[in-house]
Amino acid sequence: MKGFLTQKVLVVTVVVLVALIAASIGVAYWTGVGSGSATGTVGTSGSLTLSGTVAPGLVPGGSEAVAFTASNAGTSAVQVGTIHLASVAVDAGHSACLTADLTMPDITETTSVAAGATAFALPTGGVLTYANTALNQDACKSATLTLTLTST
Repeated sequence: MKGFLTQKVLVVTVVVLVALIAASIGVAYWTGVGSGSATGTVGTSGSLTLSGTVAPGLVPGGSEAVAFTASNAGTSAVQVGTIHLASVAVDAGHSACLTADLTMPDITETTSVAAGATAFALPTGGVLTYANTALNQDACKSATLTLTLTST
């Protein structure tokens, strides 16, 4: 009987040791540390096409409203920040028109233009002003204006 009891204690001891070893391996697995790396590609910002329409009737010394639209051919939304009048050009028949007399302050716009949007009306408009100078401004009569706009 003594041999049977010793054999039983030995079996129990082995089972307990195996259980302890398995538990310590499990703990090591769950508390392990490591390192590694990964790569990916982040999309780029898109570009917008801005358009402006000046209300008719602009005269020297006057101002007219400018309504803006934006088109986004990209695959993600683009935020419009500040709209800036970069330059004004006139049609070929009015090349003597002094476009420096036409100004528009920057417009703060905080609108997101959805991907694929076309002619999306921006909520904030601008004001184009035509300075009344001491010079004859007849060269600008009936001119077609082209506004070059930028946005940040």
